[in-house]
Amino acid sequence: MAKDRIICGIDVGSSKIATLIASVDSQASGGGKINLIGVSATPSRGVKKNQVVDIDEAIGAITESVEAAERMAGYSIQQAFVTVGGPQIESVNQHAVVAVSAPEEEIKNSDVQRVNDAARAIPLPSSREILHVIPRTFTVDGQEGIKDPIGMTGVRLETETHIITGSATSMRNLVKCVQEVGIDVAELVFSGIVSSLAILSDTEKELGAVLVDIGGETTDVVIFIDGSVAYSSVIPIGARHITSDMAVGLRVSLESAEKIKLSLGKSPKLPVLDEESSKNGKKKEEEAIDIKALGLAEEVQKISRKAVVDGIIKPRLQEIFKYVGKELKKSSFGTQVPSGLVICGGGAQTVGVLEQAKYVLGFPARVGQIEGLSGLVDEIDSPSFASAAGLILYGVTQDTGGLHIPVLSGNLPIKGMIQKGIDLVKSFLP
Repeated sequence: MAKDRIICGIDVGSSKIATLIASVDSQASGGGKINLIGVSATPSRGVKKNQVVDIDEAIGAITESVEAAERMAGYSIQQAFVTVGGPQIESVNQHAVVAVSAPEEEIKNSDVQRVNDAARAIPLPSSREILHVIPRTFTVDGQEGIKDPIGMTGVRLETETHIITGSATSMRNLVKCVQEVGIDVAELVFSGIVSSLAILSDTEKELGAVLVDIGGETTDVVIFIDGSVAYSSVIPIGARHITSDMAVGLRVSLESAEKIKLSLGKSPKLPVLDEESSKNGKKKEEEAIDIKALGLAEEVQKISRKAVVDGIIKPRLQEIFKYVGKELKKSSFGTQVPSGLVICGGGAQTVGVLEQAKYVLGFPARVGQIEGLSGLVDEIDSPSFASAAGLILYGVTQDTGGLHIPVLSGNLPIKGMIQKGIDLVKSFLP
């Protein structure tokens, strides 16, 4: 019997650092179970807008998270898949054409590699690095919409690819932090891409959907058209801005504001109670937030739920979704997403998030649920773990082949980037 693979994912975010460890049986790619055996989430330090700003602080926070997950799993992590994000992420769609090497025969793996290598030949400043090259669709002799051309016959092979780039300095600092903990980086993966693996269904991707991952200080926007990524970007605003607004408006600390925000998000029945109580003339009593139950440090008087939701939270949510709307307009794919919005990340737990998404953008919206894992799933029963869970699902599809190098290569099903990997390894050496 084949030995189970162990896969680790480290989601380095602005608000928390989540580490997941999973045991994957030998038949996972064919439908076997992905068993979650270690979970931890510790407060993030030394990270702003998903980018490392203090190496020592970040190393300490990553170490805490990793050690807690290792204790739970009873396994020492050797290598991990790591998320990368922040406003430094940019994307572009690229077209490329090559002649098939042996037109009288079938299109081979090498032909697909050549056309993808041709697509990645885009002019980039030295400060930027290609993170992913994701094939969207292929065209063989004018026949469009082909997902996998290998085995077909033709003389002209074209591809449409989605290329995601990031700051080389930012990515190297992140790799350095993880390596200082004693873990090899198997691959850096854009957080929005992996969130979609855990949250979106195949039907939604095929019909057209927008993934909105609202993190602590950033919001990832990833648009899927015809089953593949068509646009991705990062908005430099997130759920922590809502907390800051509440702290200022209510004159409480950030910690207390966060407690109030989370308590409001966990109280979906309150609006109904408010409606009933208003008929009984008790609206003011029911509207007040139960301060004592939250155990706040401050001596706070009664706080009106309606004033907080309508006066503080709603305007900031509307601002976030207006930015999402701008990205949709910028992408020119706004009319091709009938599945609407799927929202995840910690910000998805904010009260009224679906209502504001529908109000501002006019699309259907739902809060994503993590699918595809078994084991300690109750520990990650929150949309805030979407990126970390997606890392595990992404890791199952990758064969690292025992070569533990900090690869910044693409999300390609076909690996043809050995030279790229060698160049990158050299760039990490002192």
